[in-house]
Amino acid sequence: MKTYKLLLLPGDGIGPEVMGEVARVVAWVNASGLAAIETETDLVGGCAYDAHGQAISEAAMERALAADAVMLGAVGGPKWDGVAYDQRPEAGLLRLRKDLELFANLRPAICYPALADASSLKRDRVDGLDIMIVRELTGGVYFGQPKEIVELPAGQKRAIDTQVYDTYEIERIAAVAFDLARERRRLVHSADKRNVMKTGVLWNEVVTRLHKERYGDVTLHHILADNCAMQLVRVPKQFDVIVTDNLFGDMLSDIAAMLTGSLGML
Repeated sequence: MKTYKLLLLPGDGIGPEVMGEVARVVAWVNASGLAAIETETDLVGGCAYDAHGQAISEAAMERALAADAVMLGAVGGPKWDGVAYDQRPEAGLLRLRKDLELFANLRPAICYPALADASSLKRDRVDGLDIMIVRELTGGVYFGQPKEIVELPAGQKRAIDTQVYDTYEIERIAAVAFDLARERRRLVHSADKRNVMKTGVLWNEVVTRLHKERYGDVTLHHILADNCAMQLVRVPKQFDVIVTDNLFGDMLSDIAAMLTGSLGML
């Protein structure tokens, strides 16, 4: 039987509590003979900053790259609000995403009948809800350069964040969404802001072409990201798979979480 290497990164806040349950599941799997899993544990986030002065150490990154899988709890908290930007707990999370090439973030929003009344919406709006949000995770404004604050005359400052997407980045995340839709209800909504953003124009163009070339059996709708947010609250069960960029995916998946009752349900 092959032995799999699993790296546990509990992180901060509720992370260690969650990872404790992961360890219990791993122990059960090993005891049952279903698989052989070896685990290692390391630091990420605020606790890594406290120990090493950085959000994730080079040793921890080497372990992550060598592992078959990585389980991460949570990072950050008020304790580290004053930490320098490049050393903030979230920097460890972003590095893991980039270096491990984790470009596809699958965020399901499922409302289980027993928990329907925990939703922020009425039961009839969410009962039976099953949405998959496919968020591009290694591009866009979170990683684009330049990203800086520069000094200007007269005591002014200018903050710059850069939204960048290449064709291949859009193609590969859209393909993930279309492939998932084929196993579900064959419906994809692509959310962008093509009315005000050039990256949105390219996003729309690439998704449209890929759909025409390879996924004619899946229904595609384009939707502006702000309207998508409104529709998630208005009529959430109209959606099956939503594909979108890094920033909009961050926001839309948090909205979808509250349809299920809690971010912890995603």
